[in-house]
Amino acid sequence: QVQLVESGGGLVQPGGSLRLSCTASGFRLGEYVIGWFRQVPGKKREGVSCISTRDFSTTYADSVKGRFTISVDNFKNEVYLQMDSLKPEDTAVYYCVQEWVLKPESLCKMDYYDIDYWGQGTQVTVSS
Repeated sequence: QVQLVESGGGLVQPGGSLRLSCTASGFRLGEYVIGWFRQVPGKKREGVSCISTRDFSTTYADSVKGRFTISVDNFKNEVYLQMDSLKPEDTAVYYCVQEWVLKPESLCKMDYYDIDYWGQGTQVTVSS
């Protein structure tokens, strides 16, 4: 049974940094894609960044390119999202997601209702 558990959210000032972590269980990383979605109240969930755990190729939403970095540790079965230069518009609940696809774009561009595996979410608030 696939389980995803996020940690690392919190309150940060604009321009600050946060690092989210997601621990996966029930399967081994190293084959398929894992990533991060986020949801602002009143809006649908959107793909932020996804990574192939096979070749470590990545994809990012245009709104976070150059500021966020996704990485994975296959030995620890963990995926991370380093978020720098945070903006108030980054405020959202961030979810770790996983699907049996091979390309990062295939996961990050999925409609949220097509994704089977979600973590419980972690709140990120960017505010002064």
